[in-house]
Amino acid sequence: MILPEIQFDYAVLYFENLHIPKKVKKLLKENEFEFKINKNYEEVIEQIAKIHKDSWIIKKYKQTLLNLKEYKSEIDFKIFTSEVYSKDKELVAGEIGYKIGATYTSLSGFCKKDKSFNNYGKLQLVLLAKYLQKNGYKFWNLGHPYMKYKFDLGAEILNREEFLNIWQEARGLNI
Repeated sequence: MILPEIQFDYAVLYFENLHIPKKVKKLLKENEFEFKINKNYEEVIEQIAKIHKDSWIIKKYKQTLLNLKEYKSEIDFKIFTSEVYSKDKELVAGEIGYKIGATYTSLSGFCKKDKSFNNYGKLQLVLLAKYLQKNGYKFWNLGHPYMKYKFDLGAEILNREEFLNIWQEARGLNI
């Protein structure tokens, strides 16, 4: 059984507030990457566990994530990965998250630490934000509001009540 983590505050990105850093704009212009959804679901999970040594992706939870890839439900739920590949087709950044209705929630992500991939983690976030916006999502729940990169991206803090109000409205929308 998977239970949602109830927080006091949430970092939420409304897509019209998306901020794209100069270095990411440069990467976008150079266009020497490939952005994919669910191309290599299992490898994204492996990389998150590998790069984050104290990852919550323990063996049982990893198997649950793998099982959820093909999960079918009456509600509009889908778990998926977003991935950035280098020009050499190497998976260099990615994350796993899920949708319910027109909401998207991040679970975790990674970026290779090699200096040649500086800013590819931010690139992955920007590309995912653009993908979500293009596909009709109302907002992106980035989770805990304690990490600077979320606010650099344009997120704002919502308290639990504010978050639940927008989430309840958007979760019933099918996209």
